[in-house]
Amino acid sequence: MTNYYRSSRKPSPKPSSKEGSNQRKPAKPQISERIFSKSVDINDTETDQPVSQPQTAPAPKGEKLQKVIARSGHTSRREAERLIAQGRIKIGDRVAQLGDRVAGDDPIFLDDKELFIAWEKPRQRVLVYNKPEGEICSRKDPDHPNTIFDDLPNLKIGRWISVGRLDINTTGLILLTNDGELANLLMHPSSEIEREYAVRVLGEVTDDDIEQLKSGVQLEDGVASFDKITYIGGQGANHWYHVTLKEGRNREVRRMWESLGITVSRLSRIRYGVVELPRGQKPGRWEELDEKGMQELYASVGLKVQRPKTDHRGKIISPNNQRQRKGKAKKRLLMPDNRRKSQKLKKRKSR
Repeated sequence: MTNYYRSSRKPSPKPSSKEGSNQRKPAKPQISERIFSKSVDINDTETDQPVSQPQTAPAPKGEKLQKVIARSGHTSRREAERLIAQGRIKIGDRVAQLGDRVAGDDPIFLDDKELFIAWEKPRQRVLVYNKPEGEICSRKDPDHPNTIFDDLPNLKIGRWISVGRLDINTTGLILLTNDGELANLLMHPSSEIEREYAVRVLGEVTDDDIEQLKSGVQLEDGVASFDKITYIGGQGANHWYHVTLKEGRNREVRRMWESLGITVSRLSRIRYGVVELPRGQKPGRWEELDEKGMQELYASVGLKVQRPKTDHRGKIISPNNQRQRKGKAKKRLLMPDNRRKSQKLKKRKSR
C-alpha cells in the first residue's frame, strides 16, 4: 500500500571525502531554539553595532553683528566693522569682536548708548532724489543747515542711507535707501558701478585733452581716468560733455578737468548704475523707485528684493500688527469686493 504522507523530497547527498567535513553546513536550529537559547548582548557583538554617522555642526545662533547694525540703518556694514574693530560696540556688558552673532534678546551699544535694532527686516525702499545746489549730504553741519535729509519721508524702522555723496556745488541724482546691505554694495569699489555726469566746461577742449582724460591724469590720491567721454554741444565758451567713471573719490570729476587747466562751471550727476534721473523731476524733489526698478537695481549687485506679504487688496500685512479676526469678520476681510457687493444686493432684494 502506498504511503501518501511520506515526503516526496529526495534526501540530500552525503558529502564526499574529497570535499572534507568543513564544507558541511550545520543544521538550521528551530525558531524556539534561536530565540530562547541564550540572550545576546548587543554591546558584545561587533556586527550588531549601528554605524556611527558624522554629526553635522549646529547652525550658528543669530545674525552677524555688522549686518544687524547696517540693516537697522545706523551705518553701512563696512563702517560697522570698523567700529567693532575699534572696540566701540558692546553686546550687553561685553566688548564685541568681529565675527560675533546676536539674537533678538541681545542689547547692542555704541559708545555706551543703546542702539535701536530692527530685528525684522523692514520693507526695502529706494528713493531717487534730485539734489539742488547748496544742500549737503551730511545729516548735521553747523555751517550748512540745508541737507538732503530734511524733506524725506519718515521711517518707522531704520533710517535713510545716502548712496555716495555729492559736494555742495554739485547737483543731480543721489540714491537713498533703508537697506544698508544694498548701499554698501552700490558704493563698494568691487561692484564697479558706473556713474555718469553732465559737465559744462568753460573754454575749448582739444582732442589731446580728451585722450589724456581717457588714458589717465595724475591726481593727489592717484591716477584717475574717464571710461567714456561724449560731446553733447554748447554755445559760445560753454561746452557740455557726458563723462562716465566707476569710482567715487571726493570731487574727482572736477579735479580731473582742473588738472588740465579746464574750469568746470556746472556739474550734475544724471545716472548711478542702472538708475537714471527722471526727466522733469524738479530739484529738491524725490521719487520712490517702482518694483521693476527695484528688481533691476538689486540684480545689478547680486541681491534679491524681498516682497512683503499682502492681503487680497494689495495692502502690506505686518506680522507685528496683524489682528486676529474671528467669525464673520474674518470671512468679510478675506472676501473680494465684488462678491461682498453681490451679497449686499441679495440681502436688499430679500427684504
